Amino acid sequence: MKLATYRSGGAEKIGLIHEHDTKVFDLAKAAERDGKGSSSLSSMLSLIDAGPAALDQARGLFEKYGKDPTLSENVAGVEILAPVPEPRQMRDGMSFPMHILQAPRGQLKLAARAKGDMAELARIDAEPLGELPEVYRKQPIFYITNRFSVRGTNTTVKWPRYSQVMDYELEFGIITKNKGANIPASKAKDHIFGYTIFNDFSARDAQRIEMEGRLGPAKGKSFDGGNVMGPWIVTPDEIGDPYKLKMEARVNGEVRSRGVSDGMLFSFEEIIAHVTQDETLMPGEFIGSGTVGNGCGLELGWFLEHGDTIELEVEKIGVLKNRVERQTA
Repeated sequence: MKLATYRSGGAEKIGLIHEHDTKVFDLAKAAERDGKGSSSLSSMLSLIDAGPAALDQARGLFEKYGKDPTLSENVAGVEILAPVPEPRQMRDGMSFPMHILQAPRGQLKLAARAKGDMAELARIDAEPLGELPEVYRKQPIFYITNRFSVRGTNTTVKWPRYSQVMDYELEFGIITKNKGANIPASKAKDHIFGYTIFNDFSARDAQRIEMEGRLGPAKGKSFDGGNVMGPWIVTPDEIGDPYKLKMEARVNGEVRSRGVSDGMLFSFEEIIAHVTQDETLMPGEFIGSGTVGNGCGLELGWFLEHGDTIELEVEKIGVLKNRVERQTA
């Protein structure tokens, strides 16, 4: 199933996406039609918390009432929100080797450009990439980001005033289910509710400065509306193998990045096993894959401009679309 959070008639709802992603089926309204309680269908977190029975209910309601036109609306006529507007936690990783190798070089080139040091820029370009730091092979590396700054598709991301260099990141991720701790990788699939697309908008100049502190990203990543996910959640049964999905980023309709979701140093199952060592995983958390290789402007040497439209597409999930604008006041 493809499950969305959306706003229609001033009310926030959850629905099932169908008709080639053009229609959204109102699950709570269908439950009322069926004469059954719908508390588990009031929000995505409620649905996740209610477990398999709630998913079965959603599936059954669509099978029974899916052809009723009064229970569906056009996706284009509603506001699609982030599938989980306030995740219970947000972790984003660095799982793709090419990005891990190329991103630091991109930051060095950004610093050289800021100084107007063309000789340094040429020197950086001439150097080979080098070897992957061993720590990335030893364990999953991630950081925790602001769960209150999440937005959905078709929103405008306001460029933070303290930054001059804005970038996109092509990622996908999971939404978790079933509370647990010390979860072995072999059991971690039982804690994956579904998959979604993630655009980790990044203020690269701010990130470059703060990363010198060796603590991790802060204002380079954390600003209102900078964590964009969606357009919906796709359950594992519709994804199949999540590590063979084609991924693409477009800016103003021009393809900027292409990748495939294979080659992650650690699978989501292995990341869950690492995260939950003596730490409880909650249902409704988000865990990101990190940027696919060549999946951001930092790696490719081009950055976003005021008014740009960014589309991230991941096979079997959909398209996440946003616009960026500078703030003038």
